[in-house]
Amino acid sequence: MSLLSTLAFHPEGHLGHRAGWLRAAVLGANDGLVSTSSLMVGVATASNAAGGAVLTAGLAGLAAGAMAMAAGEWVSVSSQGDVERADLERERVEQERDPAGELEELTGIYQERGLSRPLAEQVARELHKGDPLAVHARDELGQHPSTHARPAQAAIASATSFMIGGLIPFLGMLGAFSGTARILLIVAVTIIGLCAAGLLGARAAGAGLLRPTLRVLGGGTAAMAVTALVGHLAGVAGV
Repeated sequence: MSLLSTLAFHPEGHLGHRAGWLRAAVLGANDGLVSTSSLMVGVATASNAAGGAVLTAGLAGLAAGAMAMAAGEWVSVSSQGDVERADLERERVEQERDPAGELEELTGIYQERGLSRPLAEQVARELHKGDPLAVHARDELGQHPSTHARPAQAAIASATSFMIGGLIPFLGMLGAFSGTARILLIVAVTIIGLCAAGLLGARAAGAGLLRPTLRVLGGGTAAMAVTALVGHLAGVAGV
């Protein structure tokens, strides 16, 4: 059977290419849920505030959080891209100065991966006939097109998912008018949202469902509990 026939019957379907935007999206959704609900619960617990005050606090937190997430992802992922480009430039200079040494370095890498010395030399020489910089970027620096830093993609994914996640706690404002009932509903819909975020993130990553969901749920619930406690203490102290 030919290689093409084998691949046709055995599709791989790896999901590593999703790592960049998926990390930003999961972080944004989780942060939107947790920070918005925690802010609303904290305000409501601190002063037994009216619905308008809780709503205003939530909207302010939603807008500020989405912009902060977008800016943070843009800056951090851009910094990652700067490092990648700097490493690639250093590698280009090294290849111009000492091509034989770079060939030997690549041979050593393949030996460490289990090839015999003669076969490692043969593979390294063959690959150097094409694009040696791309070969060293992949096998020496660990850079690959599917994992390159994409600041705009990360910023958009994070801000959008933050907005979507942050809107869920507002559902708790729709069915309750008293302070206690409002807080309980906000917490309840946020817990449901955290479960959904964990499940969707795990499904998109191709991972098991239980552990990622429990991780998201546990972290979000703890954050809300701490914020509610701080709000209660501030309210008791008359802050």
